[in-house]
This record gives sequence, structure tokens and C-alpha cells, in this order.
Amino acid sequence: MEKSGGSPSVGSSYPQKNAEILSSQYGINLFLAGLLLTFAWAVHAVGISKSHLLSYLITLMLIQLLWMLWYLCRSCTQRRLIRDKDTHAGARWLKCGITLFAVITLVLDSFKIGYYIDFSNCLSPTEGIFPVTHAVHTIIQVYFLWCHAKDIIQSFKTLERFGVIHSVFTNLLLWTNGVLTESKHQLNEHKERLITLGFGNITIVLDDHAPQCNCTTTTLCSIFSQGIYYLYPFNIEYHILASTMLYVLWKNIGRKVEHHQQHKTPFKFHGITVGMIFGLVVLTSTIAVVVVYLIQIGRSKVKSELALTMFYLHAIFVLALMCMAGIVALLIYRLEERSLDNSKNPARKLDAELLVGTAAGSWLLSWGSILAIICAQAHPKYTWYNLPYSMLVIIEKYIQNLFIIESIHREQEKVNNDIKTLRIVTISRGSTLSLTPSYKEIYNGRAGSGAVPCLFKGSIWGRESDGAAKEETSQDMSPVTNSATNVSSYRRNSVTKSKRRILKNIAAFLFLCNLSLWIPPAFGCRPEYDNGLEEIVFGFEPWIIVVNLAMPFSIFYRMHSAASLFEVNCKT
Repeated sequence: MEKSGGSPSVGSSYPQKNAEILSSQYGINLFLAGLLLTFAWAVHAVGISKSHLLSYLITLMLIQLLWMLWYLCRSCTQRRLIRDKDTHAGARWLKCGITLFAVITLVLDSFKIGYYIDFSNCLSPTEGIFPVTHAVHTIIQVYFLWCHAKDIIQSFKTLERFGVIHSVFTNLLLWTNGVLTESKHQLNEHKERLITLGFGNITIVLDDHAPQCNCTTTTLCSIFSQGIYYLYPFNIEYHILASTMLYVLWKNIGRKVEHHQQHKTPFKFHGITVGMIFGLVVLTSTIAVVVVYLIQIGRSKVKSELALTMFYLHAIFVLALMCMAGIVALLIYRLEERSLDNSKNPARKLDAELLVGTAAGSWLLSWGSILAIICAQAHPKYTWYNLPYSMLVIIEKYIQNLFIIESIHREQEKVNNDIKTLRIVTISRGSTLSLTPSYKEIYNGRAGSGAVPCLFKGSIWGRESDGAAKEETSQDMSPVTNSATNVSSYRRNSVTKSKRRILKNIAAFLFLCNLSLWIPPAFGCRPEYDNGLEEIVFGFEPWIIVVNLAMPFSIFYRMHSAASLFEVNCKT
């Protein structure tokens, strides 16, 4: 029996907390069931085929579609109601990014439909239904996120919690499916490359899920099959971004927000020319390195070793620049005295947790490479470049995480209007200063008669003093004091502007560098696969399992860091 003397707010929080716990457990079980089904298909478990996995994913997408349509219809009928919004969630640049990835995902779905048509004689109908359902799911989900990512739901909270968490884990399962499919393709190519590096003791058994029939049009089949794997990185990023935005929406359900004005921080190219130029140079050189790497790797032992050496040297140079830029930014922060914003913010908290959590994937791979170099008995020349590369990966992420997390937690600087205002002080008695004619015209010549302009009435300069000596002292000292204050304020403002300009250039440079470092692993340039030394020390299958588990987090880290640095650039 409930106590009648209990606080209503405390009593009402229990159902909300229970709904949060129940919905999270529902989502986790949903995800684990799908994850086990995905794993069973990957290892060719008896009785589990790809059609079973796709049927499960189709069912989840259809349930999410029904919930989103219900939510959209209900919101349409209540569009006149004023709803609370989380101004930090669903930034416009984030919506534009997820829209771009969604468009490329739709191209991927169209390729899958074409691939199914060409192999329709030996493929399950679910492989044709899946891309169609996924395309519809993508269109409606992007529209939903554009319109309602900022919502703070206050009605039907229990039902909405289950609907949103279902959407979160549906996208995570679709992300897992994409990662696994793309990883299996990369693994097959990797096994073929190892032969050219002289690792003949590794058994080459290709894991082939290709259709067991001939294609109706060979040219189109080749285009579709190759194009699908080049588009998977964008599909993977789309689903992980969607899941993070939906997770913030889930955390905001029933939340009480403080109504305060949110300063808009648009992105401006002004003042970041240096950072953009250096970043574009890194981006261009990275694309060139990736192209050469993919062409040369696997051709012969000499070309493969040269490709790996080229990759390591380029990456070492870029990572060293990023470390120096991050250190400079942190030193600037140490010289400033600005308080941190510790208010409750689910979006900001999730950003910080994702940065540290996904960085662990790269750190795992780097420590594995360092241990392999130390323990290996034979060291080909190119493998020594892997040591500084792996160490810099650990250090760079450590420094960059500190910079980003502190940046998103720093309060925005308030502009002091006194710095922008030039105060003109006139002294009517015993003054050697004279007004210009234009100034006299403004005040109709009253300055010449000793009258104080109305602009200064009510201020400290327009007040009358009882004592003549006190008035004279005030008049003599005020211009000097005011001038000194303005000069000091101007100097502080100049120093602050210089620091902000440096920080904006650093954020712009790191933004483009993270985009550059996202490209190689996303498009198949993975020395962790092709180096070969780790496979000898740890064994082929154990190391491949580690790489396949850690690499998706490493790829996501770079894209998430780029998004966070874009926000830092806007705030600075």
C-alpha cells in the first residue's frame, strides 16, 4: 500500500523508470537474438540460411515502420500544440549528413534489387523483399528524424519508449549485418593478398556466399556485385548515425528541460583558411595513397611491401601533425579561464561516451600490432614502420578525445558590449578638447554653451556633484580611467580573437584529417589485414576475429570525431 504522504513527483518517477528499464531490456534481447542469428549465418550453422536472417530484419523494419507512421499521424493531428524541444539534439548539419548517407544507401538498395533480378533463379525471395523494405524504411526514417529528432515526448511515454528503443536496436542490427557482409568480402580479398607477401603457411579457404547459378547479364552482375561493396561504408555510417539520434530521442522521453535561449552557431569559412588548406592537402594526399595502395597491394611481394611502407609513412606524418595540433589546442585551453557547462545533456553525454568507447577499437588493434612486433622472431623491413604508427594512433586519439570533450563542455563566451562601444566624453568646464562641427550639428550646438548632451544624462558623466573639488577631480580623472579601460579591454579582446582563430583552424584541420583517415579502412585499405606479422604471432583466425570486431568501431570513431569537430568549429 502506497504512503499518502509521498511526493507526487517522486511517485510519478517510478513508472517512468520502470518503463525505461523494461524497454531497454526488450531492446537488448531483440538485439542479442538478431546478433546470434547473424553469427549463425556467418559460420554456416546447420539449418540457418540467409533467408532466416533477412526475414527477421524485415519483420523488425516493418514493426518500426508501423510505429513511425503512427507517431507521424499523431503528431500531425496535434501540430498546434506547443512541445518541448531539445535544442542540442538533431543539429542541422547532422541531419544533412545522415541524409547524404541515406541517399547513397538508396543507391545500394537499387543495386541489390538489380542483383536479385539477375540471379532470381537461385536466390530466396527474401533477398528481393529486403532491399525494397529497406528503401522504404530509409525514406520514412530520414523524414522522421528531420521532423522529430528534437522532440521531448511527454505523452504515451511507455509506448513511445518501446517504439524508440525498437528503432534503435533495429538500426544497430542493420549496421551489424552491413559490417559482417562487408567484412566477409574484405576477408576474402585479404586471404588472396597474403600469398603475394610470402605467407604460404596460411590456409586459404574462401568463405563464399555467392549464388550457385549463372547471371542473366554478366556485365550488369559484375557492376552490381562490385558496386555493392563500395557503397557499404556509407550504409554502415547511416545506420549508426540513425541509432545514435534515436537513442538521444529515447533518453529525452519524459525529460524536464530548462527553457533558456540557445545561441545559434552557424558554420563559417571565415578565419579558417589555414586549417582548411592543410586539411585539404591531407585529404588529397590520402586519397592518392589509397588509390595506389589498392592498385599495388597483392600484385607482387615487392609492390605489396612498397604499398605498406607508403601507407605507414603517410599515416605517421598525418598523425604526428594531428598530435601537435591537439596539444596546441589543449595548451590554449589551459591558458584560458572559462567554466564548463555541466548541465544535463543526453546528446553531449552520448558524444563523449562514443568517442572513448569507439576509440577502444583502434587501441586494441594498435596494442596487438605493438605486441606482435615485440614478440615476432622475423621482422620484414616494412613491419618496423608499424611500431611508430601504432603508438601514434594511441596517442593521437587520447589527445583528440581530450580536446573534443573539453570543447563540447565549455560554455560559449559571452560578448561584452562595452568592448564594442566607444564612449565619447566631453568636459564643458576647463577642457581643452573641442567638438567637431559634425558632432555639434548632431546636438544642435549645445556643447558650445556648456550643456551636457542628452546622450550622457543619467550616466556617471552627466551627474551633478555637490562639491566643486569633487566634480573637478571626477572630470579630470574620468577620461583617463575610461581610456585605460578601453585599451585594456581592446587588448584582451584581440588576444581572445586570436586564440579563437587558432582553435577554429585546428578544429577545421582535425575535421578534414579525420575524414581522410576514415577513407582508407572504409574502402579496403587495411594494413592490419595485409601486414601479415600479427597473423603469425596470434594465429590467422584469432587475429582476424579481433580485426573484424575492432575495425567497425575504428571506422565509426573517425566519422563521429569529424562530426564532433564540426560542432566544435561552430561553437568556437
